[in-house]
Amino acid sequence: MRDREQYAGRFCVRLAAAALTMVMGIGLAGCGGRSDEPVSLTVWHYYHGAQQYAFDSLVEEFNSTVGKEKGIYVQGISQGTVSDLETAVRDSLAGKVGSDEMPDIFSAYADTAYEVEQAGALANLSDYLSDGELAVYVDSYVEEGRIAADNSLRIFPVAKSTEVMMLNKTDWDVFAQATGVSLDDLADMEGVVSVAQAYYEYTDGLTPDVADDGKAFYGRDSMANYFNIGMRQMGNEIFQVEGGEVSLNLDKASLRRLWDCYYVPMVKGYFGAYGVFRSDDVTTGELLAYTGATTSVMYFPDVVEADEGRYDIDYLVMPAPGFAGGEHVAVQQGAGMVVCKSDERREKASIEFLKWFTQAENNLAFCGDSGYLPVRKEANDRALLDKVVEERGVEMSPKTYDCITQIFDGMSEMTLYTNKCFRNGSGARKVLEYHLADKAQADRAAVEEKLAAGSSLEDACAPYLTDEAFEAWYRDFGKALQDAVN
Repeated sequence: MRDREQYAGRFCVRLAAAALTMVMGIGLAGCGGRSDEPVSLTVWHYYHGAQQYAFDSLVEEFNSTVGKEKGIYVQGISQGTVSDLETAVRDSLAGKVGSDEMPDIFSAYADTAYEVEQAGALANLSDYLSDGELAVYVDSYVEEGRIAADNSLRIFPVAKSTEVMMLNKTDWDVFAQATGVSLDDLADMEGVVSVAQAYYEYTDGLTPDVADDGKAFYGRDSMANYFNIGMRQMGNEIFQVEGGEVSLNLDKASLRRLWDCYYVPMVKGYFGAYGVFRSDDVTTGELLAYTGATTSVMYFPDVVEADEGRYDIDYLVMPAPGFAGGEHVAVQQGAGMVVCKSDERREKASIEFLKWFTQAENNLAFCGDSGYLPVRKEANDRALLDKVVEERGVEMSPKTYDCITQIFDGMSEMTLYTNKCFRNGSGARKVLEYHLADKAQADRAAVEEKLAAGSSLEDACAPYLTDEAFEAWYRDFGKALQDAVN
């Protein structure tokens, strides 16, 4: 029933768009203002909630101003989740029975865009954008979109994100006062592990009559980012791509540090992952801190609803911890927009909309509501953000403001990184996302069974933390990655 309702809704939307196009055409012809007919564009995206509201508001503004002037009408359609959107695109591309026609524009991460580009279905944006027009955008954002074999542009940057660390300050203050830990201890992953151990031991000590019932301190949302950025901070690149061909760099010493700073504390119960996202785990009081996307701060709770009660909390936004002594590298992520190959008229109209959408003040209005980072160099500015928030009445939460301005202030000191695209890149990323995380979850469950049977934490964990255990995982991980890229 939901699919039928969704299809019916889209059908009605398209009828409305067609009707509006007809009305615009009649009006323009009657006035004698232009001889060409208006262009009606469809944009597929995955925005929801505040993000969708912000996007729809800007689309409405475009349609009533620049779009009206230039004869361009844009209709945005949410396809649900990122996965739903990718499925809809693949189904349309394949001409699957019951699928909708390909849109004019759709949101796409680089791996998905690369697949569609390999099928020859994306417009060459370099045909419509001069070097001067591209120079106003953050350089690394533009470079990420150059996924064609000839290095021409296929992905238009519209909004980006990176990672931050979010902390339940209220419970942290109690813990810090009792143990002497400080925020400086959270500057790198090795320090986070030490603090997490101290927190486990502190919370375990609160119930002296129950052994080994300490609580986890920290978690992270994206394990793929953990691998990609962690390796890059240590001077390596796990996916080395040249001409669309990938080779793997599985530096054992670097991967051992990644193992030691995630798998080991997960097995010991110092780190945790319980809900769908780590912000969920802060809400339930199961974690105090996590590393997640800048957009995730919108979901960081104001209230903890734990078994022992419900109470308000304050927050801190902090830089995402890297590895001690490593390079200051941060993840660059967030979908761009791609234009489907059609004809020059429709492609030009699509570019007109995307350029308008990413004008500094328009883009900041979207980012202020949605938690993304703007894509123009001039827009990464606290003073301009303040101006847009005040003049356009952007309802920006304090958490989102603190997050975005912290990135603005530190952007000049960080190197933003995302790996280049390659065939089967999505499958390889899934290995990074789940291979170690799933093993850590399963092995922690086994440890908990041993603890329940009366074993000590040290004895319960011992079989999982040996050099032999790491070597076995290292071999399995390498094989899984190789299978994925092949």
